[in-house]
Amino acid sequence: MEIIELRPRLHLFRFFVGQAYLWRDGDELTLVDAGTPGSGPAVVEAIEGLGLRARDVRRVVLTHFHSDHAGGAGEVAALTGATVLAHRLDAPMVRGEVPGPAPVLEDWEVPIFAEASKNVPKPTEQRVYAAEVQEVTDGDVLPFGGGAHVVGAPGHTRGSIGLHLPEHGVLFTGDAIASTPETGVLLGVFNQDAAQAVASFHRLAALDSDMACFGHGDPVRADASAVLRESAARYARA
Repeated sequence: MEIIELRPRLHLFRFFVGQAYLWRDGDELTLVDAGTPGSGPAVVEAIEGLGLRARDVRRVVLTHFHSDHAGGAGEVAALTGATVLAHRLDAPMVRGEVPGPAPVLEDWEVPIFAEASKNVPKPTEQRVYAAEVQEVTDGDVLPFGGGAHVVGAPGHTRGSIGLHLPEHGVLFTGDAIASTPETGVLLGVFNQDAAQAVASFHRLAALDSDMACFGHGDPVRADASAVLRESAARYARA
């Protein structure tokens, strides 16, 4: 796992597939997403390698239920005592109560999805990622980062969320937005509802942010609002 300092209080944990973010408020830690199943011990090791205490992780906030983001949540919770949070529409999938619906793939996405699926459990598998989940919804404000606003961003999944920290100008987008070295910032792939996904991209891009942190790809470290809005303009509003 690669560990990248984005700011003194913000680190990126990059897994073989996907990534998570660690936010620090003094001695209190928040993890945004948790990697694939089996990632829990590596996350704890990374936290302690930064000179922090795993027991200070208060919460694991999931941007959506897919296994490359939620898979390690229960493990991290068990190892640290943290509370797992997810949107009310994705929480049943995180708890394994129902199987997660599959994405509606564009033709060009089919081979990419097939290749990606070799490395993580399929999103349609019914598997418990965290038995106990605190449910959140659009408009909630979570107690970290000076007030982290939950922003409903459906499309990738019904319960996908972003997290906006206005005090610090930081935006976590989950898989609603992504980036690649070749194309830069773009709409996230493997969506359940393409029209909703585009609308959510525009909603997130409209927020004032200096840094944007994606579920896949390098973050935008400066003037993120302008970068996201320029990219969103390529997609017709739903």
